[in-house]
Amino acid sequence: MKPHLLLAAGCLGLIEVLAPKRVVALFTQAAYRNADDAEPRDWFYTVARLEGALLVVVALVGLFKAARTPAEVDDPDATAVETSEDTADAR
Repeated sequence: MKPHLLLAAGCLGLIEVLAPKRVVALFTQAAYRNADDAEPRDWFYTVARLEGALLVVVALVGLFKAARTPAEVDDPDATAVETSEDTADAR
């Protein structure tokens, strides 16, 4: 996944963790014609906060994987230890 998208998802998740009521109100206004009638239940803000935390974790893991050096990604067996069979075949 592109690092820019991961960064955007992580930022959105952080905002959702810090201000879940504002994010829910914003998305409710965007999704419903008459958003004044829609009232989320009390537990919905906790779920929104958990969703935000999950977005942050996924974004951080994705950014960590994207930031690894190309040598680690291209050659995962670079640190493999030679066995006695490998050295016997070489003789």
